[in-house]
Amino acid sequence: MDHHHSHHISISSAFKTGIIINMAFIAAESYFGIRSNSVALLADAGHNFSDVITLLFSWFSILLSGLKPNFRFTYGFRRTTILSALINTLLLVSAVFFIISAAISKFRIHTEVHSSTVILVATVGIIINAFTAWLFMKDKDSDLNIKSAFLHFIADAFVSLGVVAGGVIMAFTGLQWVDPLISLLVAGIILYNTYDLLIESVNLALDAVPRSIDLTQIQDYLLSHKEVDSIHDLHVWALSTSETALTVHLVTNDTPDKNFIIRLTYHLQRTFNINHCTIQIDHNEADNCENPCN
Repeated sequence: MDHHHSHHISISSAFKTGIIINMAFIAAESYFGIRSNSVALLADAGHNFSDVITLLFSWFSILLSGLKPNFRFTYGFRRTTILSALINTLLLVSAVFFIISAAISKFRIHTEVHSSTVILVATVGIIINAFTAWLFMKDKDSDLNIKSAFLHFIADAFVSLGVVAGGVIMAFTGLQWVDPLISLLVAGIILYNTYDLLIESVNLALDAVPRSIDLTQIQDYLLSHKEVDSIHDLHVWALSTSETALTVHLVTNDTPDKNFIIRLTYHLQRTFNINHCTIQIDHNEADNCENPCN
């Protein structure tokens, strides 16, 4: 079994495990949220449900990205991971509006919250969210979708901790408004964690240069070779949330040796993590482009 295939299996196992245990917890948290009159628990359950939807989209897109290219989709289905990251962040923003709406209505309608139930259920939530985040910790730096899942569940663990703190405050003070206040804090944490992911996923969907790549450094590297007089049509974009492509025209004074492009491609892969490089050599006398990168 090759490394790439075994990697897909381990990721699939992480997604499968995360989805199963979180669905079971969401059902329990929703039940006890209704029983205890806690909008904070219900908000947390709603947030966790949006994260499970996130996991489903991410898992499905990663499976699709492994399909081979064909004559219609010559790059394969790698970009589904970018679309998934974008959909996931939009779902989280939708969840925020649901939580805020529920919290505001709870401020208006005063009902007694069973703080002991809130504390117990939210404590279980901390454990489950921390364990789910751990499932994705190893691969979080290799794919935006996996990083998204990891950050979501780390945030969820802290959200559950906030719900526990709110339950303790209510138990000792009897202040019922603490429950919807915690819900608003949950919404704020989700928005804070979603912002960067939303911007990055929109950028990738618009073929922006990935944040991890400095285009100036690539230009400087290509121009550092004595064979290269100038460059033009340099483009770097994301094929998926984990793969990057580059195309460039190099204007040369003479014909480089046959291993020149191989050496450039190897360096671009090793140094900049660019997986797909297309380099075209243009002879100086045939090129009239004045702009080195357009």
